Amino acid sequence: MSEPQRETAGSLAPSLTGTVLEDQRPPMVDKEKGSFDKEVESYDSDDALQSPAAADGLDGQHGVYPDGGFRAWLVCIGCSAGICSTFGLVNAWGVFQAYYTESILAGTPPSTIAWIGSIQYALVFMPGLIVGRIFDRGYTKIPLVLASVILVAATFLTAQCTVYWQFLLCQGIAIGLSSGFIFGIVVGVPAHWFKRRLGLALGITTLGSSIGGTIYPIAVRNLMDKVGFQWTMRILGFLELALCLFTILTVERRLPPKAHRGPLINFSDLKSWSYSLYCLACFTGFLGIYTVLTYIDVSAPLVGVPDDLAFYLVAIANACSAIGRVGGGLLSDRIGPLNVMIPSSFIAGVMTYMWPFVQTTGGYIALAIVYGASSGVFVGLLAVPPARMGNVHDVGSRVGISMSILAIGAVAGPPISGAINTATGSFKFTGIYAGTAVMASIVLLTATKLTINRRLWGRC
Repeated sequence: MSEPQRETAGSLAPSLTGTVLEDQRPPMVDKEKGSFDKEVESYDSDDALQSPAAADGLDGQHGVYPDGGFRAWLVCIGCSAGICSTFGLVNAWGVFQAYYTESILAGTPPSTIAWIGSIQYALVFMPGLIVGRIFDRGYTKIPLVLASVILVAATFLTAQCTVYWQFLLCQGIAIGLSSGFIFGIVVGVPAHWFKRRLGLALGITTLGSSIGGTIYPIAVRNLMDKVGFQWTMRILGFLELALCLFTILTVERRLPPKAHRGPLINFSDLKSWSYSLYCLACFTGFLGIYTVLTYIDVSAPLVGVPDDLAFYLVAIANACSAIGRVGGGLLSDRIGPLNVMIPSSFIAGVMTYMWPFVQTTGGYIALAIVYGASSGVFVGLLAVPPARMGNVHDVGSRVGISMSILAIGAVAGPPISGAINTATGSFKFTGIYAGTAVMASIVLLTATKLTINRRLWGRC
């Protein structure tokens, strides 16, 4: 039996406990607002745009969405563990960069070493274009197992690397690509189990990034001082193994795959104005959203913040982002994801403008707390709008395309900020650039809302 067939058989079991509907009525559309492409069929911005089944949290073929319960929340925790395993090493790159520059790769330009981290980070998002379609076609366990094996093996192999090309291959490409496959799968699964509480579910899922971003950098820094580089990587490898095993055992799709006759890479969703504007907003936002997190520990010592405390500013921001992810998810289920993302992104943009002008240790701690929480809302809710802009059977494709597009901004943003800092000799214009990118993203998010609601107010 093939992988999609096995998973289809397993996924039908929970749905048989609910009432199976055969609702074939066309979706209700507000004539005054017009037709908003296919996303109006399931987008939660306005109950008038949904069929009666959708309004009650029902799937036309497989009954009630669980929207909770032990099995559904276990899936969310498993997805969170998968994201922790992928973003943990990515968020710890700053520690590795400093270590390689001073020891193993001493003599190699820091800008050249930085390509390892940039490639690794890009590959976490880039494969979403393909992985999303693979997920929609019914494959979940096989890509998770294969990617987990490569991730763990690459982590262990990194311990044996001694020259630049080996680090680029193992830590940059292998860890990055395998992380991208895991992330691409787990970010689409919650939409199979949640509808009304999808925002909270995805907030909990992305909580793994906050946990990884807080624990991994601290652990790597302390382990390198105590047990050395090789054993640090081996310990991380065993941690990755445990997290990946938990993810494989708990993550499961609920709905059977939809028969796809189109190509593996399909850009048809970009024909929707609201979806295209949203993807552009994510790309623009990521040109600036990570600039503060990238350079806060570099800029802080320049104004007298102790080096040891400056290192922990990123951990503080990542820890506080957990509040934004979960709180933003809860709120988005009540008033809509865009209504939460827009004001929180505005706060993040203001904090970005303020960052270069902070001159005290207390100011930097406050900046890390507020910026971490507000940016956490934006990042935590990224997958919610595209998940609701169409049929749940195509959720992997829509989320994957948006992630691949924003990856370009995520990779380009910090280097652009660094180039501005180098050219001007100050973080002042870096903050202006990054803050303006975030504010431009808000304009595009607002335009996305207008294409869906045709008005500024209302749930969206």
